Amino acid sequence: MRGDGRQDVSSRARASRGRRTSAVAGVALAVVAGLVASGCSAGGTPSIAAASESAVPGDAPSGGVPSGGVPSGAAPAGLAGQAGGASAVTPLEPLPAAVPPALAPYYAQRLGWAPCDDGYECTTFQVPLDYDRPADGDLTLAAVRAPAVPAGAGDTAAPGERLGSLLLNPGGPGGSAVEYVEGVARTYDAGVRARYDLVGLDPRGVGRSSPVTCLDGERMDAYTAVDITPDDQSEVDALVAAAKEFAEGCRQRSGDRLGHLSTVEAARDLDVLRALLGDERLHYVGKSYGTFLGATYAGLFPGRTGRMVLDGAMDPSLDSLAGNRTQAGGFETAWAAFARDCVEREDCPLGRTEQQAGEQLAALFAAVDAHPLTTTDGARRLSEAQATTGVIQAMYADFLWPRLRTALADAGAGDGTGLLKLSDAYFGREVDGSYPNLMFANMAVNCLDLPAPFAGPDDAARAVPDFERTSPRFGRDMAWMALTCTYWPVRPTGTPHTVRAAGAAPIVVVGTTRDPATPYAWAQALAGQLESGRLLTYDGDGHTAYGRHDTCLDGAVNRFLLGGEPPENGKTCGR
Repeated sequence: MRGDGRQDVSSRARASRGRRTSAVAGVALAVVAGLVASGCSAGGTPSIAAASESAVPGDAPSGGVPSGGVPSGAAPAGLAGQAGGASAVTPLEPLPAAVPPALAPYYAQRLGWAPCDDGYECTTFQVPLDYDRPADGDLTLAAVRAPAVPAGAGDTAAPGERLGSLLLNPGGPGGSAVEYVEGVARTYDAGVRARYDLVGLDPRGVGRSSPVTCLDGERMDAYTAVDITPDDQSEVDALVAAAKEFAEGCRQRSGDRLGHLSTVEAARDLDVLRALLGDERLHYVGKSYGTFLGATYAGLFPGRTGRMVLDGAMDPSLDSLAGNRTQAGGFETAWAAFARDCVEREDCPLGRTEQQAGEQLAALFAAVDAHPLTTTDGARRLSEAQATTGVIQAMYADFLWPRLRTALADAGAGDGTGLLKLSDAYFGREVDGSYPNLMFANMAVNCLDLPAPFAGPDDAARAVPDFERTSPRFGRDMAWMALTCTYWPVRPTGTPHTVRAAGAAPIVVVGTTRDPATPYAWAQALAGQLESGRLLTYDGDGHTAYGRHDTCLDGAVNRFLLGGEPPENGKTCGR
């Protein structure tokens, strides 16, 4: 996908986080957690509502450094010897326990918290642009804190009752943890809020942390509308041109930062913040791509890993091609669940059988491809790409299904407004036509973390049949969506790897059986790789599970966060 999380809906970006001012703020929260995949962004990128937080990364294809491009440095520490490697999947090696002298000043900073944003506390601190060359300059990172508050009281938790800080990350990559914490902190379990300060750190390049930028709103409108199921050479050329324009915009506007936005570097930033918060161990809840970030931290710093929950897990051992293809399968599974539900309802616009639903969706996409639909948003028309993205957006949470039924019915009658609004929510487009930096950061991280799946459009075309076998509904789109990283101006510094995190405390890995953006098999794989992994299953629909008010699952996670005892490996909750 273009941009959900590492392996998330194609390169199409996910957007929107926490406390957004747009009318689709709630929807955005759900998507954020889902941008994960390589050429796309779904799994964690926007988010739908605090009730269904989730996110994932998007892999992107990678290629050489074009003339004038910004060359990246050596592979980040921890992945040494892996960057640019062939196909072997090697384990992520831990970093030395001692802080190198050159990094000691960063670990010795003092945080200056100040009131901000409706009762929260904000701060900034410095990290090196390049951990191997700290003299080359710094990045400024932003964090927010919701101080621990005893249940039923207004005073800060007394010393001795606090367990420390609990860092939260909504995914993406590209989701703002600052906005996420401000959006969900007050919805967290009262016992957890009483014992922890809830902290959100915008990863490097994201939100308020030295953000990357690539295109203005007008050009992003064009990018989101470009045909991602090309039927002829002219449409292939237009798709390639859009990918190149996006990549070149990032190079021009973001410069040297593009070579230093990897997940390994973001995990090292987490360790700096852990130290500045005064915590011996990092306690952490990550969703979608946030699971990849958390697992990376555990792999690099197993001895400093505390109570860690990875919800909507990604599998770090997959390359971007396999990740995108299996993610397409996740959306196919989610679509099947939606179709089964839809055809049983009187207002379903797709017929009365699952087969009819699939056929009518395909017919709608074909009709919109031939004749984009008018909308109530000025001169904007709904393209096939935006129609597909709108459907994908609604797969992130089943509470969006009624809205999707209405949007599909309206589209069948010639009005594309509903699907366009869902597509805009996926990308985080604001009512004034501007876009957050979610999609830009999503691509930048994904393109650096893994080599691109395709060397060019011919490779993408050859992969389409395989993708369509995995996902008849979305496979073609998700194969073509992965082209942007092919033209990325910096070389990738990461490759597929396993994470063992030997010696780490128990790590709870949560998987949802019909998760669209982070397929359940990914959670099984990550839990199996981690030496101390404990798999907790939610049998249900939607992206991620913790915080969706399932008493069984929320209770198991909360007991772990408060008492340190993980649920029994293999425990299942949900229907």
